[in-house]
Amino acid sequence: MNPKINFTPGPSQLYFTVRDHTRTAFREGIPSLSHRSQAFEKIFRHTTDGIRELLSLPPGYQLFFTSSATEIWERVIQNLVEEKSFHLVNGSFSKRFFEIAGQLGKKPEKLEASAGEGFEIVGSVPAGTELIAITQNETSTGVSLPLDFIYDLRDKSPDSLIVVDAVSSLPFPDFDYSKLDSVFFSVQKGFGLPAGLGVWMVNDRCLAKAENLSAKGICIGSYHSLPALHGFAVKNQTPETPNVLSIYLLGMVVRDMIRRGISNIRRETEYKAALLYHTLDRHHSLSAFVKNKVHRSRTVVVANTGDQTEVLTRNLIEKGMQPGDGYGTFKKSQLRFANFPTHSKEQFELLVDSLI
Repeated sequence: MNPKINFTPGPSQLYFTVRDHTRTAFREGIPSLSHRSQAFEKIFRHTTDGIRELLSLPPGYQLFFTSSATEIWERVIQNLVEEKSFHLVNGSFSKRFFEIAGQLGKKPEKLEASAGEGFEIVGSVPAGTELIAITQNETSTGVSLPLDFIYDLRDKSPDSLIVVDAVSSLPFPDFDYSKLDSVFFSVQKGFGLPAGLGVWMVNDRCLAKAENLSAKGICIGSYHSLPALHGFAVKNQTPETPNVLSIYLLGMVVRDMIRRGISNIRRETEYKAALLYHTLDRHHSLSAFVKNKVHRSRTVVVANTGDQTEVLTRNLIEKGMQPGDGYGTFKKSQLRFANFPTHSKEQFELLVDSLI
């Protein structure tokens, strides 16, 4: 039996309009378009303009497409760090971001929180920090960092670039992009698409830093260096043959979200998260992994399920719902539930009824 509702936090449930958009794409030959054609340039522009509108991205920000957010971790370090980055580590994915900096020969430092916890305050940013790497929503633990906490880092370290991994939270957070230098995501979570596309948003400070490093003779990558990406993006193109179908589908889904209204999407996300957390907080044997309500993710809810994990999973699957496994060492004692725009209020009401 294939569950009809996929609550895994990525790849997750497809957005409900994707199937129709895919049929249209194949009828119109989108998957085999040349990435140097005017038709592709129109798709590129349609998608990037839509993202700007949906997320209220200010002037001075550029959008680039990569293969994944995992690639963006590496490109960020290559293009924006000469020597020193500072990482807030609160789970497996933020830890991997930190590790990549070391693998690329940089000298990263970190502030690490225990599993299921966020950060109350960052006393000071290490001297010489060029870039502060923040995973706003840690998919492995369900910990989310409040936006004011992130903005406070800008005040503490105005000369450092602030880069935010928003892979499992966008389009929910209402970021003030004037306080951030780069934000990135991949499409298989909150945007409800098949995996295989990353979106990297950077401001002019990032472009200037990459050009400065290149001028010093420091390797910042090749076809996906920021200068290369920017040089093609101004022509509504990409350096290489991209995932044309995914770029097209992203543009169509973004327009669907704009018509639906980002404020409505955010309000519904809050309602669904509150409903599930309310159930977990009052359950006789289940509980929310993240205890501090300030740090609870609205888009990835992690439940302590203990020795009931296997039975609960089987019960949900029988009812047409696929929960996400716990991550890493928590695989057999937790379940994770995605709360993305494609998940309806009715689906969440069915979920909580099945947990009671």
